Amino acid sequence: MIELRTPTQIEQMRPAGRFVADVLLALREKADVGVNLLELDELAHQMIKDRGAESCYIDYHPSFGAMPFGKVLCTSVNDAVLHGLPHDYVLRDGDLLSVDFAASVDGWVSDSALSVVVGTPRQEDLDLIDTTTRALDAGIAAARPGNRLGDISHAIAEVARAAGLRINTQFGGHGVGRTMHGDPHVPNDGRPGRGFKLQPGLVIAIEPWFLQTTDEIYTDEDGWTLRSKDGSRGAHMEHTVAITEDGPLVLTARD
Repeated sequence: MIELRTPTQIEQMRPAGRFVADVLLALREKADVGVNLLELDELAHQMIKDRGAESCYIDYHPSFGAMPFGKVLCTSVNDAVLHGLPHDYVLRDGDLLSVDFAASVDGWVSDSALSVVVGTPRQEDLDLIDTTTRALDAGIAAARPGNRLGDISHAIAEVARAAGLRINTQFGGHGVGRTMHGDPHVPNDGRPGRGFKLQPGLVIAIEPWFLQTTDEIYTDEDGWTLRSKDGSRGAHMEHTVAITEDGPLVLTARD
């Protein structure tokens, strides 16, 4: 069921968006050569405790997960692109790290993700992050009253295709509100002018993710981490966006 939020409720969602943005900024600052993924998870966990927020991930156990997630953020490195389960891994020079984080503050959820290169970057990794960021920006720009859900999906896909990337639609954006995942599903490819008509009050996570040379993924032995089938690297960007009369409002803006 697709739920629409009142202007008052959207205002109530702002603290969750600000908190999620602040955590991701702290994680981006912390991520460096020699840092363990478990240290990043510990930092996010401590910030949750300090804020009096609630993790959306620890007890999360959808059908595609082998068990409850057990950590408070996703850390996907190199050929991993989604749902990366934090584990005892020390970041190395040149690693491409994607971090996805969602939390609830005062009963409202926000969800966001970013990708960074740790240490010395490879140009192809920077290009992939740039393309994914531009795809997110294009999707957000299309999130306006009167447009259709397919307009968001199509805008994302146009950026990806122009860069020569393939698009996987198994996982994508989603509704956000009292829970982390709700209706509607927001795929990263679609037909313009099709699908649900966008209305003020709709709050969605828009999240393009791409792999450098494939659109095929598999689940790691840990039961959660999704990796590219050909070993190519991935990038993931995401914001929680409220559609208002004045256009898209990015609740998790990091600026």
